[in-house]
Amino acid sequence: MTEQDIDFSSLPQVDQAGRAPHQRRPRYDGDVSELPDRACWALQHLLTRRYISAESDRDLYTWVLEYRNQLSVRLSELDLLLRIVDGAFEDGGVAFVEQARYESARGVKLLRREPLGTYDSILALHLAQMMRASGNQSVLISRDEVHGLFSGVLNDIDRDVVTFTARIDAAIARLAGLEILRRSRDDEDSYTISPVISAIMTASVITELQQQFELLLSGGAPQVEVQLDA
Repeated sequence: MTEQDIDFSSLPQVDQAGRAPHQRRPRYDGDVSELPDRACWALQHLLTRRYISAESDRDLYTWVLEYRNQLSVRLSELDLLLRIVDGAFEDGGVAFVEQARYESARGVKLLRREPLGTYDSILALHLAQMMRASGNQSVLISRDEVHGLFSGVLNDIDRDVVTFTARIDAAIARLAGLEILRRSRDDEDSYTISPVISAIMTASVITELQQQFELLLSGGAPQVEVQLDA
């Protein structure tokens, strides 16, 4: 049979579009999401947690990176920004959500602003400096070492040792509550510094806090407050 004898019009048609796209199965009655399940789960965790760490949540962090563009769109609809600090640790980074800053009479802020007091802020300053000095390596710090960071403070307000110690312990508890300090599994008085501190503490904030800390060292009474999205 020659090429001229073949009736090409009678041959079966080839689907040029390839296989039919995978049909997502609803997770529950009424589920109309256009995102894959993993993207939905990543979005849920971003909205309900302070941050997602590759160190402790490898799967979630991977899904955030995989669906980064789609998640950014969904969050933008809520006036939220997706922040990713990749490589914050040797084995990955952190992802978190931040409130967009703009003036609107109609918009509603979904994230609360949590103020840090003087000692909270100054402790955060030291932690950020330690994290940067480590080259984003994991940093472990003990409660005694935290107290040592304030050893040069001689201002009149905090001359009482008991009160001074209580202020520092309260700052440790505050930053632990914000998941900036994470208690070590092996020692309840030791903490790992979260890499998210590097994203929160910008260069301008660090400069301002350093000035306030120097004022505290010289015996002054600094008035400093850092606002964190929660």
